[in-house]
Amino acid sequence: MLVAVAMTAGCAGAGGARRTPTTNALYAQLTQATAAYQAGARRVRQGDSAGGQQAMDAAAATLHDATTACVRTAGCDVQRFAAVYDRILRGAAGGADDGDTIEGESTTGMALDQHGVATLPEAQRSVTLLHGQKLSELIAMNGAVKSALQMWLTQLRPNLVDAWINYQYLRHEMWPAYKQADLPEAILFGIMAKESGGKVHAVSRSGAAGPLQFMYSTGLRFGLSNTGGFDLRFDPVAAARANAEYMNEQLKVFNDNLELTLAAYNAGEGRVRRLVGADTAVSFYDPRIYDQLSQETRDYVPAVLAAAWLFLHPDSYNLRFPRIDGKAGTIVLKRPASISELTVCLGSADGMEEGWFRTLRNLNPRLDPQQEQPAGTEMQVPKRLERAYANQCVDGPWPILAADLQHAAAPVVIAPPSIVRAPVKVGTRRYKVHRGDTLVSIVRNLRCSSVQEVAEMNGLHHHHLAVGQTLKVLACR
Repeated sequence: MLVAVAMTAGCAGAGGARRTPTTNALYAQLTQATAAYQAGARRVRQGDSAGGQQAMDAAAATLHDATTACVRTAGCDVQRFAAVYDRILRGAAGGADDGDTIEGESTTGMALDQHGVATLPEAQRSVTLLHGQKLSELIAMNGAVKSALQMWLTQLRPNLVDAWINYQYLRHEMWPAYKQADLPEAILFGIMAKESGGKVHAVSRSGAAGPLQFMYSTGLRFGLSNTGGFDLRFDPVAAARANAEYMNEQLKVFNDNLELTLAAYNAGEGRVRRLVGADTAVSFYDPRIYDQLSQETRDYVPAVLAAAWLFLHPDSYNLRFPRIDGKAGTIVLKRPASISELTVCLGSADGMEEGWFRTLRNLNPRLDPQQEQPAGTEMQVPKRLERAYANQCVDGPWPILAADLQHAAAPVVIAPPSIVRAPVKVGTRRYKVHRGDTLVSIVRNLRCSSVQEVAEMNGLHHHHLAVGQTLKVLACR
């Protein structure tokens, strides 16, 4: 469908490539780290949780470093490393063929969280399939995508990192729907980064809404209705499900052509279907398609693909996403509080310099951030904030300050009555009648006379005026 490309020139190594001392050393690290990881998993099962987890973490770090080196080494088989990651992840899910079941949570992010979602290492993400095809082979590294990569890495770099951070806290809600639909996580991230940056309550000028920016009619078609006064387009779980259904529907229509499917998501499937016709093998960049689409759609498709590519291969582009512990948690309010109040009392807890407003609002999309919720209300928060809430927002000065700010009312300023001064007549002047003038309009513009007064000054009968006629009128100040 699209031109297959390697991740970098050094990624082109195949299983049958000629070995070098460098590749042999990397394969040796792979073998040793795999054995160490499995040994650590066995220690965890045998009751040595701390020691086993430490061994697993060390082995995973070695695997990560070796994989990164392999990507940059000519002739190194990256897929060999990815297969090891896949085996580890299958073990984490309880399906390892060697009987190793990995339990607990690894700081490398490869164990399952409480929702059964694995945080996949970049090397594993890079071989995620899109209906039997490797995603890395579906993204044609052409000029449009390269230009979009540059935009994400320069002007839009802060937006990309913000989107990453927002997604990490929403991942346990959004990724399961994509995983169930057998769609790559990178595409979900790419769409979200381009559409909303992970702001759940985003609304565009055209009326598209939510983290994945559904139009109202399209949202209704995929079950995003208004329920109890809440627009489900703002619900990240429902929006991800609807987006996955839409993508699979359109991938089927366009014969698994990812670029045309993304174009349909942005421009509307009806328009793209009419342009494509029966030739679903046509490229998005074919002038018959590309030249007929809006500039917005021409930019949209490569921007989504570029964000997805950076999600897969940040290290290859000198990009480092912050490590985020997005594990989900809950709090039960001990005292009435709004999301805004919680944001104030939490401050920069746990190193979040920008504050927690966006994250708290994203995780509680049905709540008005300014509406105080009663004590006993359960709210979704990152698990790492549960202790901070108990320490900072139940007692002490910060909840008192937050409540004081919440209940403060803006002062009502009553403007003094304006003094209207009557115009002062200072003499007379001449006025030439123009086309469209009437005696009423002339008097209204003068603001210091009356129709009767002007008529009497000029001997007008029946208020008749002629274009070019000169009138004597009062002059005022």
